[in-house]
Amino acid sequence: MDEQALIQDAQQGNLDAFNTLILTYQNSVFNTAVRILGDDERAADASQDAFLSAFKHINSFRGGSFKAWLMRTVTNACYDELRRQKRRPTTPLEPDTDDGDEIESPRWLADPSMSPSQQMEADELEHAIQHCLNALPTDFRTVVVLADVQGMDYSEVAQAARVPLGTIKSRLARARLKLRECLRSFEELLPESFRLDGDEK
Repeated sequence: MDEQALIQDAQQGNLDAFNTLILTYQNSVFNTAVRILGDDERAADASQDAFLSAFKHINSFRGGSFKAWLMRTVTNACYDELRRQKRRPTTPLEPDTDDGDEIESPRWLADPSMSPSQQMEADELEHAIQHCLNALPTDFRTVVVLADVQGMDYSEVAQAARVPLGTIKSRLARARLKLRECLRSFEELLPESFRLDGDEK
């Protein structure tokens, strides 16, 4: 995929080119929104808002990392959703069934290759991680999601979050410490290979 050519075509109003770009990043955008918001329905709304905003403002992209630019758009959409959430009655973080009951595991996590016991363990770990992410301040949660979930390097995270590189490093260090402290109470769920504080990127 020639991303730069697609971006240029999209900036000239080519919807097919823009859709091709979105197909490339839609999973990353949705997963980022899920981790920040902790809810798949709100994440879908935020992702849709982010894509609409990206299409509307595609001409403002002036080069650099398109992924970072797009992640800034979805991060802004998530922050807007969180502000709206504060003005509405609180609802459970877990998605609901069609009957309105909370379900044990979000639908997007289901893996048909897992046995029921493996899926249960994965669900418990997912709940633990999301619980600890939700406990972080939004700014901390965002940089952890971008760096440690999406695998973006620090400069891309800084571009997406629109804060200086030094601030990103500071927030990540503090966020990872808080996550480690929170996850200690779920230590039996964590695989031995699980690490929160990898090498600096």
